[in-house]
Amino acid sequence: MRLYTRTGDQGKTSLVGGRVDKDHLRVEAYGTIDEANSVIGWALALLVDDERFRDLCAELQTIQHELFDCGGDLAIVNGKLPYKVNDEMVARLEARIDAYVQEAPPLQKFILPGGSKGAAALHMARTVTRRAERCIVSLQKAEPINDVVLKYMNRLSDYLFAAARVVNARLGVNDVEYERSAIVFRDKEETP
Repeated sequence: MRLYTRTGDQGKTSLVGGRVDKDHLRVEAYGTIDEANSVIGWALALLVDDERFRDLCAELQTIQHELFDCGGDLAIVNGKLPYKVNDEMVARLEARIDAYVQEAPPLQKFILPGGSKGAAALHMARTVTRRAERCIVSLQKAEPINDVVLKYMNRLSDYLFAAARVVNARLGVNDVEYERSAIVFRDKEETP
């Protein structure tokens, strides 16, 4: 099998339903999702040998498959094929976010990305996911897409934040609070 096809040598690429320039918003969006997937793979490689993260590693691998689904849904230009990304995937992320928020120490202030190597990689994945989300918003303004992909990516960035905090907590590494942060996270009961 040959990896190169030479079909993109003129700056075009194929989507489901047509060809576009390689800098098209659609390609930028699913390409940035691919970047996020790669950083998640890096985080997974850092965590996989530690038994404390067996659950998290299984989730990250599932997420990697789902990110391929997100990219595939965004590569459909005519909207005629059935989409793969659905609200159940978003709900599953929400459930894991809620569990991880309960496991990590209480959070009141902004924190600096980092701590352990695994947490730092998850924070990097979070920021790339946020960039992908911005690309999807731009695409959504210009063309129809599966709207659930945007919800999924929004929740994924929150999931990655929560997961990074849990990695640090399980390792006994404290998150570093941003030193000039006001108290920005409160329980709903505490809101003035």
